[in-house]
Amino acid sequence: MVKLRLKRCGRKQQAVYRIVAIDVRSRREGRDLRKVGFYDPIKNQTCLNAPVILYFLEKGAQPTRTVYDILRKAEFFKDKERTLS
Repeated sequence: MVKLRLKRCGRKQQAVYRIVAIDVRSRREGRDLRKVGFYDPIKNQTCLNAPVILYFLEKGAQPTRTVYDILRKAEFFKDKERTLS
């Protein structure tokens, strides 16, 4: 099973996260399948690769709660709900 989750990068006390598609059995810093986004909680910046995220979600990937919240704040699901209905 594949999940969309955060992978920690950056220096001490200055965490920056990559949003990655990764196998469930891998550890947090393990090898990812694909990098699909970027999140900086200090500057509150988000960069998402929407077509790739949508591809993984259609294939059954489950976002973690934190990644789901990031996607929701970026209004990722708002556009998708309009196309579905």
